[in-house]
Amino acid sequence: MIRRSLLCAAAMSCALGPTVAWAQGGFPNKPVTLVVPNAPGGAVDILARLLEKQLNAIWKQPVLVVYKAGAGTVLGTDFTAKATPDGHTIGLVVTSHVINPSLRKNLPYDTLKDLTGVSMLATSPVVLAASPSLPAGNLKELIALAKKEPGKLTYASPGSGSSMHLAGELLKTSAGLDMLHAPYKGSGGAYPDVFAGRVDLLFDPLFSSLPHIKAGKMKPIAVLSPKREAIAPDIPAAAETLPGFVVQSVFGAVVASGTPPEIVSQLSADLARALQSPEMKARMADIALTPVGSKPEEFNAYIRSEIDRWAKVVKASSATAD
Repeated sequence: MIRRSLLCAAAMSCALGPTVAWAQGGFPNKPVTLVVPNAPGGAVDILARLLEKQLNAIWKQPVLVVYKAGAGTVLGTDFTAKATPDGHTIGLVVTSHVINPSLRKNLPYDTLKDLTGVSMLATSPVVLAASPSLPAGNLKELIALAKKEPGKLTYASPGSGSSMHLAGELLKTSAGLDMLHAPYKGSGGAYPDVFAGRVDLLFDPLFSSLPHIKAGKMKPIAVLSPKREAIAPDIPAAAETLPGFVVQSVFGAVVASGTPPEIVSQLSADLARALQSPEMKARMADIALTPVGSKPEEFNAYIRSEIDRWAKVVKASSATAD
């Protein structure tokens, strides 16, 4: 009887391991890893470094940023999905997180079953810009031109299956347009071709495009935000012409499923606290990131709805990943 009781107690301890650890030692009780699913550089990397500093101060524990780049963010997210579900491994995700389930048929994890959302951290605006020689100066004129000359206009993106590529495909299905996609290996090579008129249009983050727009090398057609952006108030929002048409770059945090709800809630609250620090908000504004800080249930609902939304776009466009 004693032996059986000891075995039962051991089994229960294993089953409740993360919860017991949280209750006994608090959270976090060891270094926390922030997984960046991209190579160093870019907005998600900067966001990770800013969070590293803020969370280190909040938790009084080391916060380590590690890079797991590859396969359109799949490698980094898979690392997070397979981590011990105790909250000490946090995966940063971007818009591709909700596109990959329909775009990549052999994901090594189930986005909804193997991961749980912690918080939407930030959003960043996307802009549709055009070559200066294109005879259209706004979205209404662009739609008219594309319908007048179906199959003639071209739009560039940083690669097939990227969120910018699918923004173009969403515009095509939303407005009933026939345009040709010109995929690049990153947007850097696309800019000179748009400047010169060899490609008509480009979908890219507003922060990256704005210097070229201000220099007159491209002209803005529309930001894809719900409303006009404070950093470029003269650029109309696409929703002013196509109500409900919104595409933003989204940055969020996820952990492995099975992480105790208490820990997920604390992570969400601590991330929101970090995002509201004056230093963090000022630095994020410098790179056109708007802090959010949502609750876990809100971010999970967003993930589910966006997976459904982009699945329809992928199916309609037959888009594939590079």
